[in-house]
Amino acid sequence: MRILSGIQPSGRLHIGNYFGMMEPSIRLQEQGEAFYFIADYHALTSIHDPAALRGHVRDLAIDFLACGLDPEKATFWRQSDVPEVTELTWILSCVTPMGLLERCVSYKDKIAQGISPSHGLFAYPVLQAADILIFDSDVVPVGKDQKQHLEVTRDVAQKFNDRYGEGLLRIPEPRIREETAVVPGLDGQKMSKSYNNTIEIFEETEKKLRKKIMGIVTDSTPVEAPKDPEGSYLVQLFSLFAGADEVEAMKASYRAGGTGYGHYKQQLFEAVWAHFAPMRERRETLVADPAYVDGVLESGARRAREKAREVLDRVRAATGLGR
Repeated sequence: MRILSGIQPSGRLHIGNYFGMMEPSIRLQEQGEAFYFIADYHALTSIHDPAALRGHVRDLAIDFLACGLDPEKATFWRQSDVPEVTELTWILSCVTPMGLLERCVSYKDKIAQGISPSHGLFAYPVLQAADILIFDSDVVPVGKDQKQHLEVTRDVAQKFNDRYGEGLLRIPEPRIREETAVVPGLDGQKMSKSYNNTIEIFEETEKKLRKKIMGIVTDSTPVEAPKDPEGSYLVQLFSLFAGADEVEAMKASYRAGGTGYGHYKQQLFEAVWAHFAPMRERRETLVADPAYVDGVLESGARRAREKAREVLDRVRAATGLGR
Protein backbone atom coordinates (compact mmCIF):
# COMPACT_ATOMS: atom_id res chain seq x y z
CA MET A 1 0.00 0.00 0.00
CA ARG A 2 1.46 3.34 -1.08
CA ILE A 3 0.33 6.31 1.01
CA LEU A 4 0.62 9.92 -0.24
CA SER A 5 -0.12 13.19 1.49
CA GLY A 6 1.09 16.77 1.41
CA ILE A 7 0.76 19.88 3.54
CA GLN A 8 1.15 23.54 2.62
CA PRO A 9 3.88 25.66 4.24
CA SER A 10 1.50 28.52 4.93
CA GLY A 11 2.61 29.42 8.44
CA ARG A 12 3.03 27.84 11.84
CA LEU A 13 1.26 24.52 12.24
CA HIS A 14 -1.74 24.18 14.54
CA ILE A 15 -3.51 21.23 16.12
CA GLY A 16 -6.01 21.12 13.25
CA ASN A 17 -3.06 20.37 10.92
CA TYR A 18 -1.74 17.85 13.40
CA PHE A 19 -4.88 15.76 13.86
CA GLY A 20 -6.23 16.31 10.36
CA MET A 21 -3.12 15.30 8.41
CA MET A 22 0.09 14.86 10.38
CA GLU A 23 -0.87 12.40 13.12
CA PRO A 24 -2.72 9.99 10.80
CA SER A 25 0.16 10.22 8.31
CA ILE A 26 2.67 9.37 11.02
CA ARG A 27 0.63 6.34 12.03
CA LEU A 28 0.28 5.22 8.42
CA GLN A 29 4.07 5.24 7.88
CA GLU A 30 4.02 2.01 9.90
CA GLN A 31 1.46 0.41 7.59
CA GLY A 32 2.75 0.97 4.09
CA GLU A 33 5.09 2.80 1.74
CA ALA A 34 4.66 6.43 2.79
CA PHE A 35 5.32 9.48 0.59
CA TYR A 36 4.86 12.89 2.27
CA PHE A 37 5.71 16.27 0.78
CA ILE A 38 5.78 19.98 1.60
CA ALA A 39 3.47 21.62 -0.95
CA ASP A 40 5.43 24.77 -1.76
CA TYR A 41 4.11 24.99 -5.36
CA HIS A 42 0.60 25.18 -3.90
CA ALA A 43 1.69 27.84 -1.41
CA LEU A 44 2.51 30.23 -4.28
CA THR A 45 -1.22 30.92 -4.65
CA SER A 46 -1.20 32.80 -1.35
CA ILE A 47 2.42 33.51 -0.29
CA HIS A 48 4.34 36.02 -2.40
CA ASP A 49 7.26 36.76 -0.06
CA PRO A 50 10.22 34.50 -1.02
CA ALA A 51 11.89 34.72 2.40
CA ALA A 52 8.63 33.92 4.17
CA LEU A 53 8.02 30.88 1.95
CA ARG A 54 11.53 29.52 2.56
CA GLY A 55 11.09 30.03 6.30
CA HIS A 56 7.71 28.30 6.32
CA VAL A 57 9.14 25.32 4.41
CA ARG A 58 11.97 24.88 6.91
CA ASP A 59 9.67 25.26 9.93
CA LEU A 60 7.23 22.71 8.51
CA ALA A 61 10.02 20.22 7.85
CA ILE A 62 11.30 20.61 11.41
CA ASP A 63 7.81 20.39 12.92
CA PHE A 64 6.83 17.26 10.97
CA LEU A 65 10.05 15.50 11.94
CA ALA A 66 9.62 16.60 15.56
CA CYS A 67 6.09 15.18 15.61
CA GLY A 68 7.28 11.74 14.58
CA LEU A 69 7.80 11.50 10.85
CA ASP A 70 10.58 8.94 10.39
CA PRO A 71 12.69 9.45 7.23
CA GLU A 72 13.74 5.80 7.46
CA LYS A 73 10.09 4.79 6.99
CA ALA A 74 8.67 7.66 4.92
CA THR A 75 9.93 9.54 1.87
CA PHE A 76 9.77 13.26 2.74
CA TRP A 77 10.56 16.09 0.31
CA ARG A 78 9.84 19.59 -0.97
CA GLN A 79 7.31 19.50 -3.80
CA SER A 80 9.37 21.92 -5.93
CA ASP A 81 12.32 19.51 -5.82
CA VAL A 82 10.29 17.11 -8.00
CA PRO A 83 9.56 19.14 -11.17
CA GLU A 84 8.06 16.09 -12.91
CA VAL A 85 4.82 16.92 -11.10
CA THR A 86 4.40 20.15 -13.09
CA GLU A 87 4.71 18.30 -16.41
CA LEU A 88 2.06 15.82 -15.35
CA THR A 89 -0.13 18.73 -14.25
CA TRP A 90 -0.17 20.10 -17.80
CA ILE A 91 -0.93 16.70 -19.30
CA LEU A 92 -3.80 16.18 -16.85
CA SER A 93 -5.06 19.72 -17.56
CA CYS A 94 -5.67 18.61 -21.14
CA VAL A 95 -8.19 15.97 -20.04
CA THR A 96 -9.79 17.90 -17.15
CA PRO A 97 -13.22 19.40 -17.97
CA MET A 98 -13.70 23.03 -16.97
CA GLY A 99 -16.99 22.14 -15.32
CA LEU A 100 -15.20 19.82 -12.93
CA LEU A 101 -13.04 22.69 -11.66
CA GLU A 102 -15.90 25.19 -11.64
CA ARG A 103 -17.76 22.98 -9.16
CA CYS A 104 -14.89 23.01 -6.63
CA VAL A 105 -16.05 24.94 -3.58
CA SER A 106 -12.54 25.65 -2.31
CA TYR A 107 -11.89 28.15 -5.12
CA LYS A 108 -15.04 30.08 -4.23
CA ASP A 109 -14.14 29.94 -0.53
CA LYS A 110 -10.65 31.34 -1.17
CA ILE A 111 -12.05 34.19 -3.25
CA ALA A 112 -14.58 34.93 -0.51
CA GLN A 113 -11.67 35.15 1.95
CA GLY A 114 -10.12 37.90 -0.16
CA ILE A 115 -7.45 35.90 -2.02
CA SER A 116 -6.94 37.33 -5.50
CA PRO A 117 -8.28 35.00 -8.21
CA SER A 118 -5.64 33.44 -10.43
CA HIS A 119 -5.28 30.51 -12.78
CA GLY A 120 -3.15 28.78 -10.14
CA LEU A 121 -5.90 29.07 -7.55
CA PHE A 122 -8.53 27.86 -10.02
CA ALA A 123 -6.41 24.95 -11.31
CA TYR A 124 -5.16 23.97 -7.85
CA PRO A 125 -7.06 20.61 -7.94
CA VAL A 126 -5.21 19.56 -11.11
CA LEU A 127 -1.81 20.12 -9.48
CA GLN A 128 -3.12 18.21 -6.47
CA ALA A 129 -4.21 15.38 -8.75
CA ALA A 130 -0.73 15.27 -10.28
CA ASP A 131 0.83 15.18 -6.78
CA ILE A 132 -1.17 12.07 -6.02
CA LEU A 133 -1.21 10.24 -9.36
CA ILE A 134 2.50 10.62 -10.16
CA PHE A 135 3.34 8.26 -7.28
CA ASP A 136 0.77 5.54 -8.03
CA SER A 137 -0.78 6.34 -4.65
CA ASP A 138 -3.27 3.89 -3.14
CA VAL A 139 -4.33 5.84 -0.04
CA VAL A 140 -4.46 9.58 0.62
CA PRO A 141 -5.08 10.67 4.24
CA VAL A 142 -6.83 14.05 4.09
CA GLY A 143 -9.03 16.37 6.08
CA LYS A 144 -12.75 16.42 5.38
CA ASP A 145 -12.39 19.73 3.53
CA GLN A 146 -10.16 18.02 0.92
CA LYS A 147 -12.58 15.21 0.15
CA GLN A 148 -13.92 16.95 -2.97
CA HIS A 149 -10.41 17.39 -4.35
CA LEU A 150 -9.82 13.65 -3.95
CA GLU A 151 -13.00 13.04 -5.92
CA VAL A 152 -11.65 15.38 -8.62
CA THR A 153 -8.38 13.42 -8.65
CA ARG A 154 -10.26 10.17 -9.14
CA ASP A 155 -12.36 11.70 -11.93
CA VAL A 156 -9.29 13.11 -13.70
CA ALA A 157 -7.44 9.78 -13.47
CA GLN A 158 -10.42 7.94 -14.88
CA LYS A 159 -10.79 10.42 -17.77
CA PHE A 160 -7.10 10.00 -18.58
CA ASN A 161 -7.46 6.22 -18.50
CA ASP A 162 -10.58 6.34 -20.67
CA ARG A 163 -8.69 8.32 -23.30
CA TYR A 164 -5.28 6.66 -23.24
CA GLY A 165 -5.67 3.21 -21.72
CA GLU A 166 -7.26 1.54 -18.72
CA GLY A 167 -4.97 1.17 -15.73
CA LEU A 168 -2.39 3.77 -16.81
CA LEU A 169 -3.08 5.85 -13.70
CA ARG A 170 -3.93 4.27 -10.37
CA ILE A 171 -7.23 5.42 -8.81
CA PRO A 172 -6.54 6.47 -5.19
CA GLU A 173 -8.78 6.15 -2.13
CA PRO A 174 -9.21 8.88 0.50
CA ARG A 175 -8.58 8.06 4.18
CA ILE A 176 -10.57 10.42 6.44
CA ARG A 177 -10.81 10.09 10.22
CA GLU A 178 -14.32 11.29 10.87
CA GLU A 179 -13.71 12.00 14.55
CA THR A 180 -10.96 14.50 13.75
CA ALA A 181 -11.99 15.52 10.23
CA VAL A 182 -12.86 19.04 11.44
CA VAL A 183 -11.03 20.38 14.52
CA PRO A 184 -12.82 23.37 16.09
CA GLY A 185 -10.89 26.58 16.61
CA LEU A 186 -11.02 29.08 19.46
CA ASP A 187 -14.36 30.42 18.18
CA GLY A 188 -15.96 27.10 17.26
CA GLN A 189 -15.40 27.46 13.53
CA LYS A 190 -13.02 25.08 11.77
CA MET A 191 -9.51 25.74 13.06
CA SER A 192 -7.77 27.73 10.34
CA LYS A 193 -5.14 30.43 10.00
CA SER A 194 -7.63 32.21 7.74
CA TYR A 195 -9.98 32.63 10.72
CA ASN A 196 -7.19 33.55 13.17
CA ASN A 197 -8.55 30.97 15.62
CA THR A 198 -5.72 28.48 15.88
CA ILE A 199 -3.87 26.76 18.71
CA GLU A 200 -0.34 26.21 17.43
CA ILE A 201 1.42 22.91 18.01
CA PHE A 202 4.52 24.73 19.19
CA GLU A 203 3.31 27.94 20.80
CA GLU A 204 6.24 30.20 21.67
CA THR A 205 5.67 29.97 25.43
CA GLU A 206 3.58 28.08 27.94
CA LYS A 207 1.99 31.39 28.92
CA LYS A 208 0.83 32.10 25.35
CA LEU A 209 -0.69 28.64 25.01
CA ARG A 210 -2.61 29.03 28.28
CA LYS A 211 -3.84 32.48 27.26
CA LYS A 212 -5.15 31.16 23.95
CA ILE A 213 -6.97 28.24 25.51
CA MET A 214 -8.45 30.43 28.23
CA GLY A 215 -9.82 32.60 25.43
CA ILE A 216 -11.91 29.81 23.85
CA VAL A 217 -15.45 31.07 23.29
CA THR A 218 -18.06 29.58 25.66
CA ASP A 219 -21.67 30.44 26.53
CA SER A 220 -22.88 32.32 29.60
CA THR A 221 -24.18 29.33 31.58
CA PRO A 222 -23.61 30.02 35.33
CA VAL A 223 -20.98 28.01 37.19
CA GLU A 224 -23.56 26.22 39.34
CA ALA A 225 -25.82 25.22 36.43
CA PRO A 226 -25.59 21.94 34.50
CA LYS A 227 -24.02 22.26 31.05
CA ASP A 228 -24.53 20.31 27.84
CA PRO A 229 -21.29 18.57 26.79
CA GLU A 230 -22.65 17.69 23.36
CA GLY A 231 -21.37 20.22 20.85
CA SER A 232 -19.01 21.82 23.38
CA TYR A 233 -15.81 22.99 21.69
CA LEU A 234 -13.90 22.36 24.92
CA VAL A 235 -15.05 18.75 25.11
CA GLN A 236 -14.32 18.21 21.42
CA LEU A 237 -10.79 19.52 21.78
CA PHE A 238 -10.17 17.67 25.06
CA SER A 239 -11.23 14.40 23.44
CA LEU A 240 -8.35 14.70 20.98
CA PHE A 241 -5.80 14.56 23.81
CA ALA A 242 -7.47 12.58 26.62
CA GLY A 243 -8.48 8.98 27.09
CA ALA A 244 -12.10 7.82 26.93
CA ASP A 245 -12.45 7.69 30.73
CA GLU A 246 -11.17 11.26 31.13
CA VAL A 247 -13.55 12.52 28.45
CA GLU A 248 -16.52 10.77 30.08
CA ALA A 249 -15.54 12.27 33.43
CA MET A 250 -15.54 15.75 31.91
CA LYS A 251 -18.94 15.15 30.32
CA ALA A 252 -20.35 13.92 33.64
CA SER A 253 -18.99 17.02 35.37
CA TYR A 254 -20.65 19.21 32.72
CA ARG A 255 -24.02 17.57 33.37
CA ALA A 256 -23.67 17.76 37.16
CA GLY A 257 -23.04 21.50 37.26
CA GLY A 258 -21.02 23.33 39.90
CA THR A 259 -17.88 23.73 37.78
CA GLY A 260 -17.04 26.72 35.58
CA TYR A 261 -15.64 26.67 32.07
CA GLY A 262 -12.32 28.03 33.36
CA HIS A 263 -11.69 24.70 35.09
CA TYR A 264 -12.26 22.75 31.88
CA LYS A 265 -10.03 25.14 29.94
CA GLN A 266 -7.25 24.49 32.45
CA GLN A 267 -7.71 20.74 31.96
CA LEU A 268 -7.46 21.21 28.21
CA PHE A 269 -4.35 23.36 28.54
CA GLU A 270 -2.61 20.73 30.69
CA ALA A 271 -3.51 17.98 28.22
CA VAL A 272 -2.22 19.93 25.20
CA TRP A 273 1.00 21.00 26.94
CA ALA A 274 1.77 17.46 28.07
CA HIS A 275 0.94 15.88 24.70
CA PHE A 276 3.45 17.97 22.76
CA ALA A 277 6.18 18.03 25.46
CA PRO A 278 8.40 15.30 23.93
CA MET A 279 7.92 16.83 20.49
CA ARG A 280 9.11 20.21 21.76
CA GLU A 281 12.32 18.57 22.93
CA ARG A 282 12.86 16.87 19.56
CA ARG A 283 12.19 20.15 17.80
CA GLU A 284 14.94 21.93 19.74
CA THR A 285 17.41 19.25 18.65
CA LEU A 286 16.37 19.59 15.00
CA VAL A 287 16.60 23.38 15.04
CA ALA A 288 20.20 23.00 16.20
CA ASP A 289 21.04 20.64 13.30
CA PRO A 290 19.89 22.28 10.02
CA ALA A 291 22.21 20.07 7.95
CA TYR A 292 20.29 17.00 9.07
CA VAL A 293 16.96 18.53 8.03
CA ASP A 294 18.36 19.55 4.63
CA GLY A 295 19.74 16.04 4.15
CA VAL A 296 16.37 14.44 4.88
CA LEU A 297 14.63 16.61 2.26
CA GLU A 298 17.35 16.12 -0.36
CA SER A 299 17.39 12.36 0.09
CA GLY A 300 13.60 12.27 -0.03
CA ALA A 301 13.54 14.29 -3.24
CA ARG A 302 15.93 11.88 -4.98
CA ARG A 303 13.75 8.91 -4.11
CA ALA A 304 10.54 10.77 -4.99
CA ARG A 305 11.92 11.75 -8.42
CA GLU A 306 12.79 8.13 -9.18
CA LYS A 307 9.20 7.05 -8.50
CA ALA A 308 7.70 10.05 -10.29
CA ARG A 309 9.82 9.39 -13.37
CA GLU A 310 8.42 5.87 -13.65
CA VAL A 311 4.84 7.15 -13.86
CA LEU A 312 5.69 10.13 -16.07
CA ASP A 313 7.55 7.91 -18.57
CA ARG A 314 4.46 5.69 -18.74
CA VAL A 315 2.20 8.72 -19.29
CA ARG A 316 4.49 10.27 -21.93
CA ALA A 317 4.59 7.03 -23.89
CA ALA A 318 0.80 6.66 -23.75
CA THR A 319 0.14 10.25 -24.91
CA GLY A 320 2.72 10.26 -27.70
CA LEU A 321 5.12 12.72 -26.08
CA GLY A 322 8.84 12.27 -26.59
CA ARG A 323 10.28 9.62 -28.85
